[in-house]
Amino acid sequence: MMGGRVRLSLLVFLSCLSALFASVRAGDPYLFFTWNVTYGNLSPLGVPQQVILINGQFPGPNINSTSNNNIVVNVFNNLDQPFLLTWNGVQQRKNSWQEGTLGTNCPIPPGSNYTYQFQVKDQIGSYFYYPTTALHRAIGGFGGLRVNSRLKILVPFPHPEDDYTVLLGDWYTKSHSTLKMYLDSGTRSLGRPAGVLINGKAGSAKDEPPMFTMNPGKTYRYRICNVGLKDSLNFRIQNHTLKLVEIEGSHTMQNVYDSLDVHLGQCYSVLVTADKEPKDYYMVASTRFTTYVLTSTATIRYANSKGPASPVLPEAPPAGWTWSLNQFRSFRWNLTASAARPNPQGSYHYGKINITRTIKLIGSASRYGMLRYAINGISHEVSATPVKLAEYFGVGDKVFKYNVMGDEPPPKDDKKITLAPNVVNGTYRDFIEIIFENHEKGVQSWHLAGYSFFPVAIEAGKWTPEKRKNYNLVDAVSRNTIQVYPKSWAAIMTTLDNAGMWNLGSMLLERQYLGEQLYFSVVSPARSLRDEYNVPDNALLCGIVKDLPKPSPYGV
Repeated sequence: MMGGRVRLSLLVFLSCLSALFASVRAGDPYLFFTWNVTYGNLSPLGVPQQVILINGQFPGPNINSTSNNNIVVNVFNNLDQPFLLTWNGVQQRKNSWQEGTLGTNCPIPPGSNYTYQFQVKDQIGSYFYYPTTALHRAIGGFGGLRVNSRLKILVPFPHPEDDYTVLLGDWYTKSHSTLKMYLDSGTRSLGRPAGVLINGKAGSAKDEPPMFTMNPGKTYRYRICNVGLKDSLNFRIQNHTLKLVEIEGSHTMQNVYDSLDVHLGQCYSVLVTADKEPKDYYMVASTRFTTYVLTSTATIRYANSKGPASPVLPEAPPAGWTWSLNQFRSFRWNLTASAARPNPQGSYHYGKINITRTIKLIGSASRYGMLRYAINGISHEVSATPVKLAEYFGVGDKVFKYNVMGDEPPPKDDKKITLAPNVVNGTYRDFIEIIFENHEKGVQSWHLAGYSFFPVAIEAGKWTPEKRKNYNLVDAVSRNTIQVYPKSWAAIMTTLDNAGMWNLGSMLLERQYLGEQLYFSVVSPARSLRDEYNVPDNALLCGIVKDLPKPSPYGV
């Protein structure tokens, strides 16, 4: 009898504690969205094809939020396949349950729904969302996600006249099922894209209305993201310069550029002033570092336009990646600007923190038997039970092994690739250094979920410890993606202070789908709600955890 009372008292206590945490979080505004995900038929490149629509829109609806808003998205999956969305760049503090990758979430079954609930906690900036199931990203389901600064937090530039989202990406006309068949067969790659889209369109048709309108003399903010599958893109606007003000949540020194190289998964904010002759102008996006050049345009119109845009498009930067590398080196964090909180960005002196762990990663491809991609010889295999759920329910040993991948790549002559769930044990609050080496001929792009990091260097050749003397330890721009040029390396630094299961992977869809990704398991020893939220009550369960009782919830 006494034991029953104790259990009842404990349940009441935990219930009250949960309500307390809910009330603490409830002080910030909530934004509610209901999304209906369906197939539709469109012709983005003039060829009829199946695309993914969200509420009938392609691209999907833009989420316009403010720092610390709670975002609630009820997603109804009306496709004939399981479906998931991830929120690229949203850090999901203490909440990898809402990350929306196949390592953290069970996909939404056809004809069912799932409600994401997350907070854009202490973030600002330009991001996007996209599907993580199958090859759905190849036919849409993506959209912009912006997080504005709170009114009481000053931004380092005047309030723009308007705020525009520009989603760039290469595009295939083959169906997602055909592309998936190519990769699943193990005999061929996706090949060359068919074109480039700007906000879902391939070019300015004669009678089509302008994509954006600007009033003379006014300044506008353009949030530019590369949501494509394979290629880096260069973005430029006829006769106008781009004043860079933000990269993936960080205010930057406001350098002015004629064009920007935007690599896969990356987002930039620029200011554009309508101070030229009143007419139409083209935005231009074209592929970079490829043997082929694919180009797309979209029209910007001055409100008092007196003529069409010139057919002469601004030239792309020089071929090769030296120009692009120099542009990257010109990006600097604005150390005096506030971000999501009023303290200056530069008050976090990352260059004075001792490195506790160095992880060197080399992506590779194997064509022995079947085409697969790997990191340090391990090709990530998606398990029927998401690795986060397996770990949380205490059955991780039945799904994966920690650290099958080493912190150093295997010897050069070891070409073996092992298929396995790739889960790296990360020590909570460790300050780590990750080195990406690219031994191949194409540009790579990497994204780390759950964190922002400091890209302290990109250089040609191979990394050695002596290269640390060239690191930017003062004002590297805190962000969540990094490109690695051919035959070169990049170094990033971050603190593993966000408990959860977090994906690190290639933003090239083919490489990611075929294994070039891993998960960092970051567990707080305290097992406390102060460090990580409990699994949501509405969490979808699958695999071996489907019928298991939920573990005891975390307390304070």
